[in-house]
Amino acid sequence: MPHVVIVNDHAAINGGQARIAIDSALWLRRAGAEVSFLAGVGPVDPRLAEAGIPCEVVGRHDIASDPVRLRAAALGLWNPGAARALSRMLRALPRDDTVVHLHGWSKYLSPSIGPVVTRAAHVCTLHEYFLACPNGGFYDHRAGEICSRTALGRDCLGTNCDARNAGHKAWRVARQALLWHGAGLPARLRDILYLSPRQIGILHRYLPAQAHLHHVPNPVEAVPGDRVRAEHNDTILFVGRLSAEKGAEVVARAAAIAGLPIAFAGTGERGAAVRAANPEARMLGWLDPARLDRLMRRARCVVFPSLWYETYGLVVVEALRRGLPVLVSRDCVAADLVQHGSSGFHVETGNPEAWARQMLRLADPGLTRRLSLQAHRAGQAFPDYPAHARQLLQIYGGVLQRWQRDMAPLGQPA
Repeated sequence: MPHVVIVNDHAAINGGQARIAIDSALWLRRAGAEVSFLAGVGPVDPRLAEAGIPCEVVGRHDIASDPVRLRAAALGLWNPGAARALSRMLRALPRDDTVVHLHGWSKYLSPSIGPVVTRAAHVCTLHEYFLACPNGGFYDHRAGEICSRTALGRDCLGTNCDARNAGHKAWRVARQALLWHGAGLPARLRDILYLSPRQIGILHRYLPAQAHLHHVPNPVEAVPGDRVRAEHNDTILFVGRLSAEKGAEVVARAAAIAGLPIAFAGTGERGAAVRAANPEARMLGWLDPARLDRLMRRARCVVFPSLWYETYGLVVVEALRRGLPVLVSRDCVAADLVQHGSSGFHVETGNPEAWARQMLRLADPGLTRRLSLQAHRAGQAFPDYPAHARQLLQIYGGVLQRWQRDMAPLGQPA
């Protein structure tokens, strides 16, 4: 069994990336691997200590929450403390039997960790698009649409696509230049884990030709109980952050047009706008897993109306696992998870009228039952956490073999 060093900005679950990093660490430990965790900031999920996984936290505030904004800007560009902490951790471990698994660096750890990661056997999971795109999403926040410009090309540099302001875009461009030319990422990555084939189609021209690519879908918790009888329910359900690019306002308007009940499980800066788009919508806020499961069991379908690419769409898999049909934006990568006309429908991105039409189709209980049965069957094919851990361990084994054969003689310990 290898020793695995999980590297992520946060040591507590605050989104899908941290959830996968932390939960996969726990399942790798259960499978017998020795696991360590390096995090940019806390708090630390108590389950890590309970599982015997040591966790080192580098700082106190991530970039967004640091009250000293100049410090946040400087450390976001290049955080030498993060690089030193990872180097210390790796020096204490057996070099020929240790794999670094990089999940996230953009919220605190910064490009500085890149040279340290690539001097060891490593894998990197593509949870977002920060290896290529300055704003991490290939999304023009000003235009409200997917961006097809070449990252750091002339059009990219001349366009303020940032959600905040032009100054923040300039800062992100500087960080991207440091990532590419100072940290050597992604050029020096040897093994890359991607979540969906469409994601690689978006990123392929930015990734090194020599890298080994591994398709590793995000795992989902096993769902106890029978299929949700979606045909007996009536509520349309949105689960996720209430931000502009997630498209919550689109489905709020669509449900109002269709005259159908809709509920929103999540929080975010566009909450008031979602309420304004549909005053009848149920705004439930953030729900813990048990409450969310109960809500999903009372839903007729789940909607995933993202206006940008996304990288996976874990809530889509969670819905399919339960037997809930899914309506998904046709331009986002989560459309790959839903078979159009079988487990749900692909819907025109950003068009409330198109979303309303598909919602109304599900008013037919016979159609909804058929979709629900097929969604439930499709959902069982997605990996759970034990299967995910086994796949990771198999990949780590190959990484270490290649590292010992090809890379170790060329470098020095980190």
